[in-house]
Amino acid sequence: MKAALFYAPHQPLRIEDLPTPTPGPGEALIKVKACGICASDLHIFAGAIRSPHMPHPLVPGHEAAGEIVELGAGVRDWQVGERVVACVPGKTCGECRACRQSDLEACLSPRIVGVDYHGGFAEYLTFPTHSLVRLPDAIPWEQGAILADAVGTPFHAVIVRGALRAGERVAIFGVGGLGTHAVQIARLAGAGEIIAVDVLPAALERAKQLGADHLVDARDGDPAAQIRALTDGEGADLAIELVGRPSSISAAEACLGRGGRAVLVGIGAEPVTVLPTAIFSVFNHAVLGSLGYRREDVARLVRLIANGRLDLSGSISARLPLADINEGVRRLEEKEGNPVRIMVCPEL
Repeated sequence: MKAALFYAPHQPLRIEDLPTPTPGPGEALIKVKACGICASDLHIFAGAIRSPHMPHPLVPGHEAAGEIVELGAGVRDWQVGERVVACVPGKTCGECRACRQSDLEACLSPRIVGVDYHGGFAEYLTFPTHSLVRLPDAIPWEQGAILADAVGTPFHAVIVRGALRAGERVAIFGVGGLGTHAVQIARLAGAGEIIAVDVLPAALERAKQLGADHLVDARDGDPAAQIRALTDGEGADLAIELVGRPSSISAAEACLGRGGRAVLVGIGAEPVTVLPTAIFSVFNHAVLGSLGYRREDVARLVRLIANGRLDLSGSISARLPLADINEGVRRLEEKEGNPVRIMVCPEL
């Protein structure tokens, strides 16, 4: 099979021939139909994301959808020919307390597809069936694939961790690949007011078209102060931080009103300074972390899309063959055309 291989930071991916993998017990062999290029992939290619389990070379790619073409031993609930989304992380350690209690999605040391083992930038992918979600025929491959991160992650942050209630004000810091969908999800969930924060005018304008009520350009001064001005000093009920920078995280907390929640999704290595602890007590603030999603989140998203509640058609910025993956990486790095998701489709 053809696959894109990552050998070293700051080097182009190489398209090479690899043996088609064989599914092990409890696994399916999936013919990849679409796999999204994510900002996390860019961090891998820059050497910022490492793992002791990462194979060398690595087939990256963690937003994949495709068709089951073979099943491993012991698989009973799946059939060859079914359309599926491969949910991150995929594999579990099998040794931690959560795994021993069969709560596989709570694994303390998960193995992440496209990081700890070969991912979806290839013609075929082996994947544990316990991490698959069925994809109806009505949903295009590309839209199904981005549920595996670009949509599933903000859904979990807004709906599950943030517990957004109808009528609440929500501020979304960073309206790129994840934030674009956070705006749509917040509107779908009944947010009373949506405030989009970014530094790119094109990203802010897209957020407005998708349902943001107010746009805050972080280059124009303190975003928290701008949000308070927009809300007559009351602040936001919920802030979703998708950037991972100290200044953005601090602003997400500072923009909250009484009883507000800040959900931190963006990942960064720099230390963060927040408001004095007395502020948390007096104003009942909460700061919550959110990493990824659960399989049920993707199943819920599938229902929303299949029944016309959520439209992701505008999120597919380009479809490229596997041979052109480095061009897709370049476009995302340079933000050429303000992409949401550039998709690699091996059959093109």
